[in-house]
Amino acid sequence: MFAIVWLVAVALGQRTMLDYDFTPAQPGDPPAKWPADTKVPRTAGLPTIVLLAHPRCPCTRATIDELARMMARLHNQATAAVVFVRPQGLLEDWEKTDLWRSASRIPDVTVLSDADGVEAARFGAQASGQTLLYSAAGDLQFSGGITASRGHSGDNLGRSSIVSLVTTGKGVTHTSVYGCSLHNPERAQAQ
Repeated sequence: MFAIVWLVAVALGQRTMLDYDFTPAQPGDPPAKWPADTKVPRTAGLPTIVLLAHPRCPCTRATIDELARMMARLHNQATAAVVFVRPQGLLEDWEKTDLWRSASRIPDVTVLSDADGVEAARFGAQASGQTLLYSAAGDLQFSGGITASRGHSGDNLGRSSIVSLVTTGKGVTHTSVYGCSLHNPERAQAQ
């Protein structure tokens, strides 16, 4: 009897974990045109990838890994910025975690601090891992995530779509995002 109860508990626990892994975050609402008042840099003549991230979200490690793979494929064809949100009231440099250092090592990527989530609001991001692709002309081409589930690296539709959009002009324009809320200071302080 104990073994049956144990197996049922394990199965229910596993299902709960899988449901969490594959449940997307709240979708963002990015602007169709590059925001005029943003501090995120762009390189003239190149598309720009913007990744908005929570510096202490465990799911974001896989997103940074996927960005590194993507930028290796897009060398000299696009630039990227990783914008780490620092919620209001937290100490300066709170966002400079190992994720910050990992993102800083990726070629063609600029890493920025976003005090009070100003840039996240400009780009309409709700969840860590929200990735946007803007054309060289400043038009939104892609909005979504670049992982297939929470915290899991590997081939996925988001990463391949951005690569395809940059290299061929064709690809999926939206995928789900899997990450922590960018606007939840209670979670941030607990980390």
